[in-house]
Amino acid sequence: MEATCSEVVRLLLFSLVLPLSLRPALAVDTFSKGRNITDNGSTLVSADGGWFTMGFFSPGVPTKRYLGIWFTVSSDVVCWVANRDHPINDNSGVLYVNDTGSLVLLEGSSGQVAWSSNSTSASPVEAQLLDTGDLVVRNQGSTASLWHSFNYPQNVFLSGMKVGKDFFSGDEWYLTSWRSADDPATGPYTRKLDTNGLPDNIVWQGNVKTYRSGPWNGERFGGIPEVKTYEEGLFDYQMMTSSREVTYGYQVRPGATFTYLVLTEAGLMRRMAWEASSKAWKPYFKGPRDTCDDYGKCGAFGVCNISAAATSFCSCLTGYSPASPSTWPKDGSAGCRRRVKRDCGRATDGFLPVRGVKLPHTHNATVDTGISLEQCRAKCLANCSCLAYAASTLTPDGKYTGCVMWSDDIIDLRYVDAGQDMYLRLTESELPPPSSPPSPPSAPPSAKSFPSAVVAGAAVGGVALIALLILIVIIRRRWRPASSSRSPAISAMPVEHPARSPVLSESKPRPPFPTVPFVQLCSLREATGDFSKSNIIGRGGFGIVYEVNKYVTTSILAN
Repeated sequence: MEATCSEVVRLLLFSLVLPLSLRPALAVDTFSKGRNITDNGSTLVSADGGWFTMGFFSPGVPTKRYLGIWFTVSSDVVCWVANRDHPINDNSGVLYVNDTGSLVLLEGSSGQVAWSSNSTSASPVEAQLLDTGDLVVRNQGSTASLWHSFNYPQNVFLSGMKVGKDFFSGDEWYLTSWRSADDPATGPYTRKLDTNGLPDNIVWQGNVKTYRSGPWNGERFGGIPEVKTYEEGLFDYQMMTSSREVTYGYQVRPGATFTYLVLTEAGLMRRMAWEASSKAWKPYFKGPRDTCDDYGKCGAFGVCNISAAATSFCSCLTGYSPASPSTWPKDGSAGCRRRVKRDCGRATDGFLPVRGVKLPHTHNATVDTGISLEQCRAKCLANCSCLAYAASTLTPDGKYTGCVMWSDDIIDLRYVDAGQDMYLRLTESELPPPSSPPSPPSAPPSAKSFPSAVVAGAAVGGVALIALLILIVIIRRRWRPASSSRSPAISAMPVEHPARSPVLSESKPRPPFPTVPFVQLCSLREATGDFSKSNIIGRGGFGIVYEVNKYVTTSILAN
């Protein structure tokens, strides 16, 4: 009897809706009670740019019908599905406005309600598809919404949406993947904004973290430095942090092409932008981008370097060693542990900068955006449990300020381009010795200066020439007879070459400068290997400088 009554009610309901659904539908952006959307090709198309269309579709099995919103230029990109978990099994679906002000999606053949907005109003309402992709229910003549689809995001994140938490109401907005590429049912992946510590986007597979975008630094999410290359021309981030809520979204800039972010059925985040010239979606970002983006790839106190494939990408921070040495070469997820236990009683600890990284997860970190980085260092040093610190905020002029401190495991640390610096606390014995002050830079040579090689050669040659002259003077004075008051010229060559080393006669006039010795040309030829190029050691202001033959200098010293 109860079943019979239920069937009668369904048939009566369908009989009331069916005549309305048979009315021809126009490509308009608004409908109200009496104008329904049916599965016979009728749609809503957003006004202005006409970017979005709402209607019935089948992504996979033709007999499973869904009511969804998609990009008009690309119907394969579906942004929102009303009955994602309750497909209609035929073409009898109809969307209408009921007497209480709710949108209702009805499976006509069975009379089953596949979906409802559950909005209520005593006044006449209307539904409108905006050119942002948002489906809005509101009282006729009013701009205030009673319900809108942006409050129920799915796998696609559009301009004007928000994700995060409202602490007063308990509401939370996050993305949920499809089950598969052709099944819009709720999938295994979610992307939520972690509001503990610094805001951070986390992708989850069930209860397991798989990817993290990096903490919000006031300008962008720190683990996605490449966003700076395309963000300025496409959109502006909008972060809201207050005692009531922590949420973020983005707003497409006026005149910019449309863009969206999607959580795929494989758990990947993709940023796409429409390229009008090719009439296709252009990818701008994918995360995770590589194995170092896998959450906790190198465990606690480990750091991932995508350029270090030979060591499985992982290394321990200074002062730490692998917690599981046997598995570390192949799997670094066990992380690292301290080599030496810290002594909190000592005041000799210091900090070692870890340059250019995506900061670790800040879920359990302490954040103070109101102090400077120098104050943050002092605050960390005064707290024995503080293991590391970093700046929390990047100002618009490119300076870092604020404070975030870790007193728990440092997780999900990796090197990234244009990354941030983290300061790791170490004992005095673990810190590297202070580096010596750098030498002052040499002045660059002028356009008229000699090449450095010529200057160096001249200096070496000059020193060698002076040394040779001094040696000859000393030997000459030792060789001169004690009774002689004159300074005869000498030969710098040994006596075994008398024909080539004639001694000047005493009868010849004295040189004008007797204290300055001179050397015979033949002696110089012998000493320099007949002025061999192989004996040239430089060039000075007086010409070429030669190296003296070892045999010759030995003979001179012997005499």
